[in-house]
Amino acid sequence: MRSLFRGLRPRLMAAFLLLTLLGAVAAAGATYATARNLLLEDAQNRFMNPLVEDVRIYAPRLTVPPRQQDLDDFATYLRGSAVVLFEGRRSRSGPDQSFIPAQMRESLKTSRTVLWQRRTDLPHPYVVIGIPLLHADGTATGVEVWSLTSLDAPQRAIDSFATAAWVGVSLVLPLALGLALLTARGVLRPVRRLGAAARALGSGRLDTRVDDRGSDELADLARTFNRAAEQLEATQAASRRFVADVSHELRTPLTAMSAVTAVLDEDAGSLPEDTAVAARLVSAETRKLTRLVNDLMEISRFDEGRNVLELDDWDIGTAVRDTLAARGWTSAVDAELPEGVVGRVDRRRLDVVVANLVGNALKHGGAPVRVAVRPDAIEVSDSGPGIPPDALPHIFDRFYKADTARSRSEGSGLGLAIAWENARLHGGTITAANAPSGGAVFTLRLPW
Repeated sequence: MRSLFRGLRPRLMAAFLLLTLLGAVAAAGATYATARNLLLEDAQNRFMNPLVEDVRIYAPRLTVPPRQQDLDDFATYLRGSAVVLFEGRRSRSGPDQSFIPAQMRESLKTSRTVLWQRRTDLPHPYVVIGIPLLHADGTATGVEVWSLTSLDAPQRAIDSFATAAWVGVSLVLPLALGLALLTARGVLRPVRRLGAAARALGSGRLDTRVDDRGSDELADLARTFNRAAEQLEATQAASRRFVADVSHELRTPLTAMSAVTAVLDEDAGSLPEDTAVAARLVSAETRKLTRLVNDLMEISRFDEGRNVLELDDWDIGTAVRDTLAARGWTSAVDAELPEGVVGRVDRRRLDVVVANLVGNALKHGGAPVRVAVRPDAIEVSDSGPGIPPDALPHIFDRFYKADTARSRSEGSGLGLAIAWENARLHGGTITAANAPSGGAVFTLRLPW
């Protein structure tokens, strides 16, 4: 049952329906109670007021203490709707006095006003009316007039009204359901738009904006979202410009440094041992820095949208074989490279993607490393420990390294990110997973 109310829409609809139902029931109940009281009051006034008037008119004729005949004549005058009592005697006509509540009769002996009480102890509702006859000085004469009148007719009207009220409540529910759907839709539409915009923003589309027209809380939330997106876009643009500018400025001195370190490498054998070690260290670090700067410039071009594809038809197996041979990996990799799988790709960028995937497997996976060209994909796998589950969602993030101990390794943390960007530029994808038998598996799919 709890799962039915997990979403905001069912909770809004349930709350709207509940409030509507409570309001309808409360309104119907209040109307019913008011109508019931009015109907009963009107009904008892219709017969109580004439009875009181008849008693008032006949009272001066009555001899006190009355004889039996006086009681009978009084009851006859009241047209048999009442019984007249005096001490232990009663009129021969009129209803049975057993219907009179004992407590009510005791109260009438000391009362100076008309008493009445609605009763439901018989199969049908009725009202009991007691009228005391008084002397001119206001003292009781001991003569009592009691009347019993059925409330069947007003009760039937009340029951009919109650039925109509509940029918009205039941008819309100479908209308309330429709209004709840419209209300939930109106509330949730901007919420869904905000959710979609937030997901787009999280995926890197920083130019995402939402419609912020209106003056309600949701419009204010949309404006807040847009301001945050603008600030984030401006911040990232500034960061990208900074990286691009720094990379560009570093490239010229690095070119000179690389030329110098190349000379040092050639002459390292003739240098003193400590000097040779230092020269080789400088040369290695210069190469690392050069690769990092080149990777940063490549990423900057992706961010600025300056990378374009130079597509041509290539045999994919041959292209992968050339990539492995160019880096001396032919003997280190088990390759399954059938001919005849032709794809329209940018040859240079495909080389970058394959080199990054295979290089990553050789550095961080376990032997043997395998590369297989399929009719619809290129698969690179290794026999290492695999990728930690918490690292899988971030494996293509920039500067991300699954093993924090590798923070000073040769890798810049950009290789897989560059591979992913090149695959995306082709309209393809790269996925990472762990094989059931162990090891990581990277799958490149391009629209060949």
